[in-house]
Amino acid sequence: MDLRSIKVHVDQDGLRLDRFIAAECPDLSRNRARDLIKQGHVSASGRKIVEPDYRVKPDEEFQFILPEPEPAEPKGEDIALNVLYEDDFLIVIDKPAGLVVHPGAGNWTGTLVNALIAHCGDSLSGIGGVRRPGIVHRLDKDTSGVLVVAKTDDAHRSLSAQFADHGRKGSLMREYQALVWGVPLPRIGRVETLIGRHSTNRLKMAVRREDGKHAHTEYETISTLRERKPKSLPVISLVKCTLRTGRTHQIRVHMAHISHPILGDDLYGSGYRSKTTTLQKPGENAILQLNRQALHAAALGFTHPINNRNMEFRSDLPPEIRDVIAVFTDE
Repeated sequence: MDLRSIKVHVDQDGLRLDRFIAAECPDLSRNRARDLIKQGHVSASGRKIVEPDYRVKPDEEFQFILPEPEPAEPKGEDIALNVLYEDDFLIVIDKPAGLVVHPGAGNWTGTLVNALIAHCGDSLSGIGGVRRPGIVHRLDKDTSGVLVVAKTDDAHRSLSAQFADHGRKGSLMREYQALVWGVPLPRIGRVETLIGRHSTNRLKMAVRREDGKHAHTEYETISTLRERKPKSLPVISLVKCTLRTGRTHQIRVHMAHISHPILGDDLYGSGYRSKTTTLQKPGENAILQLNRQALHAAALGFTHPINNRNMEFRSDLPPEIRDVIAVFTDE
């Protein structure tokens, strides 16, 4: 890994940051400099700069890390898969938490794509791009559950169209279950907002007033859970969330937006971390041991891209989420 530091001269005052880096580092193109900035590799006085059009000032000093060159394409790896269904056209996986779907910055190996290349061989569709062969939708690294992957170009086109339509005209259905803080009111409801990139934290999405994409989530409270002590009030709820659109981090953003963030979600629910310490030890320990957001893709339905048969797959809550539920009792 290559760590560099460059300082702004007076005659460079007002240059865009991407232009400045490219000018000072002849081995880097402006596009490469722009990517480094957007990926959070550039900082000044310990503060990350993520805007390529940031205007530099005299005597300002920038540090950045030049990551190792990316591999040309993913390689197959012997990673166990929980296959729910497979035929010549598609494969349905029950993804565990902790498994990244496709290679990217910081995760070039050990991904679902690496496992699929080894499992499916040459049959895996490449229409989704070199780094995302067969991928038509994704789950966050720490979200578990049902995911479908195309194995042919025709299947990829059909499934991609179904996900783009979000079930408005077809049979696509995406149902999640999550443990959230508190009790949503009303207990059955919908959240419709615009979602876009967070204004300061590029790792986050956020509800936006104007410059976002329409996002629609329907939720239903399955049960409310309280501590096992007299007169205790519900502290967490198990909710079912149905996606009517498919934006990045949609359920996580929407549940936090209505003040009921998902347990274990440090990105959108960090303000609730201290709430864990107010619980009795069994509940506190169970949540601290979760080590993931308590969000699970419980059901996925779609039309088979070749034979037009309606298909539906379900996945039970994984043990680590059930362990949290077990230390509480229904309201």
